[in-house]
Amino acid sequence: MLDYFLMFLAVLALLSIVFEEVTHINKAKTTLFLGCLAWMLLFINAGTEQPRINHHLEENLLEIAILWLFLMSTMTFVAYLNAQGVIQAAIQKIFPAKIGQRKLMLAIAGFALLLSSFCDNVTATLVSLALLQSFNLPLDTRIKTAVLVIFSVNSGGVALITGDVTTLMIFLDGHVQITQLLLLFVPAFISVAVLAVLLSLGVQGEVTTEQTKHQFSRLEIIISLIFIGTIGATMALNILYGVPPVLTFLTGLSTMFLVGRLLNKDTERPAMLDYIRRIEYDTLLFFLGILLLVGMLKEIGVLNMLADAYAQYDPSMSSYFAGVGSALVDNVPLTAALLKAQPDLSVAQWLALTYAVGVGGSLLVIGSAAGIIAMSKMSELTFMSYLKYAPALLVAYTLGYLITMWLSNSLIAVTG
Repeated sequence: MLDYFLMFLAVLALLSIVFEEVTHINKAKTTLFLGCLAWMLLFINAGTEQPRINHHLEENLLEIAILWLFLMSTMTFVAYLNAQGVIQAAIQKIFPAKIGQRKLMLAIAGFALLLSSFCDNVTATLVSLALLQSFNLPLDTRIKTAVLVIFSVNSGGVALITGDVTTLMIFLDGHVQITQLLLLFVPAFISVAVLAVLLSLGVQGEVTTEQTKHQFSRLEIIISLIFIGTIGATMALNILYGVPPVLTFLTGLSTMFLVGRLLNKDTERPAMLDYIRRIEYDTLLFFLGILLLVGMLKEIGVLNMLADAYAQYDPSMSSYFAGVGSALVDNVPLTAALLKAQPDLSVAQWLALTYAVGVGGSLLVIGSAAGIIAMSKMSELTFMSYLKYAPALLVAYTLGYLITMWLSNSLIAVTG
């Protein structure tokens, strides 16, 4: 009976996000409350299982803490670069002062796709959204482009182990090789291009950016280089020595603070530590609530039930619907449950599963870290405004999945 009530709380949390515009209650508050309540009920009814429940809660909180610290580090960098106008100035040097809205949507999608292939989804989303918000786009076009950014970021991460955690998990489990994963960039690129075309239908007109002369200070240049260097070091150290990304980013952040203290002699400018206060803590609290609820679902065996259901059907269909399911359940524990179930899959089927769990979360705005960040950064992007584009997202996801199956089967058959 308790398990059913806990699942009801998870559904209630989802409804609170869906109807946020009606209730006017911040989703961070409702998800955090329901996530904490769910775990408290688990403890109250634990009996002799209390030590096990406590251990699993500590594991859940450790995962959340790592994500929190990583988000805090990345968002502080972006907050500084935004406040100083560095991102806006860099964009003005890359993009023309006047550009067609359709071309801009395609350019931003391509930028997000490439960036997310080489760095984490959080950084790629924040930088891509900063790029989007630097243009004075109409509301409808701005929402469409944000939807495109989320899908592009999730798509770009599937082809390299540096881009998506689930891709890395499947690779480390020995099911695919790096050269085989590179095949996924083809369906990722095609599906993003198709979605960009679908969303840009009817979009007309040009958009301009305010051209301002920005004289880069020595401090701004150095911190920009620290940020870029931190992204590169995160990938290199993780691949070569297994250094957790959060540790590298915290090192980069502390370097930023030290450099700022040494070079920032102007007492009228804010101290570097002040930029931590400028990040969106609503985003962090929302993550906390969502991941507590996902941890609860894992604790009561819902994810294992999904893994058992996966094994009962044809892997090609199961992987497709596993991707759809990742729009409701965090793809990391879902992938972990599937790996634990040890399904008997061919390399082509493992590649299809990798694409599905990496991209499927894009179908709903709450289905991926990119979507949650975007929803928290853009007040106009809500569950319902995103849901409006679910048909186009489903078409792009399905097309990408089918291309993945065809391409991987064809090439693996040729190479033996």
